[in-house]
Amino acid sequence: MIVKAAYYEKLDGNKVRCRLCPADCLLTEGKVGICGSRFNRNGKLVTDNFGELVTACYDPIEKKPLYHFYPGSIIFSTGANGCNFNCDNCQNWEISQTKVPTQFLAPANLVELATRNESIGVAYTYTEPLIWFEYILQTGRLIHEVGLKNVLVSNGYINPEPLEELLPLIDAANIDLKGMKPQFYKTVCKGRLEPVLNNIRRFHEAGIHLEITNLVIPGLNDSPADFEALAEFVASLSPSLPLHFSAYYPTFKMKIPPTPVSSLIMAYEIASKKLEYVYLGNVNIPDRSDTFCPKCRTRLINRRGYSTTIVDFDRGRCASCGHQTGIIV
Repeated sequence: MIVKAAYYEKLDGNKVRCRLCPADCLLTEGKVGICGSRFNRNGKLVTDNFGELVTACYDPIEKKPLYHFYPGSIIFSTGANGCNFNCDNCQNWEISQTKVPTQFLAPANLVELATRNESIGVAYTYTEPLIWFEYILQTGRLIHEVGLKNVLVSNGYINPEPLEELLPLIDAANIDLKGMKPQFYKTVCKGRLEPVLNNIRRFHEAGIHLEITNLVIPGLNDSPADFEALAEFVASLSPSLPLHFSAYYPTFKMKIPPTPVSSLIMAYEIASKKLEYVYLGNVNIPDRSDTFCPKCRTRLINRRGYSTTIVDFDRGRCASCGHQTGIIV
C-alpha cells in the first residue's frame, strides 16, 4: 500500500531528500532510496511498504535475541521488504536486498494476530523495521492500547527526530552493533557507525529494555581490540546490559570462512571482564547461553536452542541471594 512518507524535505526541480535515516537519500522523480521502499512521486516522498508483510511467524523471544525480556515467552514476529543498509554478509538478503512479493495486513489485523498463541506483542524484525516507520507508528499505538508489547530488532540507523517520535512506542529493542570501526560500517554495511552509537545511547536513556548483538566476522571485527572497544561502549551504558556475540556463516556477497569457536570464546572472556551478562549465539557451547547471577553465580535460566527453563529465579531476583537482575518477567 502506497502512503505519504514521513520525514522528507522538498527541494527545487521536483527533488526530495528523505530525512528518515542518516543515508539522507536525494531523489529525483521516480528514484528509489537505498531502502528500496521510499521514492519520489511527483515531487513528494511516498513509501510502498505500508502494511506489506514479507514474512510472519510466532517466535520464541530468545530468537530475537532478547534474553532478559519475558524469557520463555512467544512473540508474533514480522517484517517489511528492504533495508537501509546493504551489508555484504546480510543473513536475510533474499527479503532485504531484493524486491519480493508481500502481503498486506492492516494495523488492526496485525494486532489481532499479536493476541493469539499467548504472544506478548509484536516483534518488528527479520529485515530492517525502521524503514517501516509509518506502519509501526500506527500499529504500535494499537498494540499498546490492548496492553501488548512492541519490540524492535534493528540496525539502529535512523535520524534523531523520527527516533524521538518512535521511542514512546517501543518496549524493548535488540540493536545489531556490527563493529566498532567506522571503516567497517562504511565498507561492509554501506553506512556510518556514529549514528548507531548515538541511537543506542538514546534507547538506553529513554528507559527502553535494550540488548546488543554483535556478529563476529573473521578478519573484520574479531580482534581483541574490537571486543574490548565493544565491551567498553556497552559498559559505559550499563554493565548489566546484555551483549550477544553471534557466529557468522558465509552468505550473500561474503565468502569468508565461518567464525571459529575460539574467536567467540575470546570475545566472551574479554567482554565478561566488564559486563555481567554476555551470551554466545549460533553455536552450542555449554553454559554460554545460560544466565547466571552476577553476584553469587547461581544458574538462573537454562537455554538449549530456543528452549528456556527457569532454574533459580523469582520475579526478577536471584532466588538464592536475592540479587535484582533487571530481567523483565
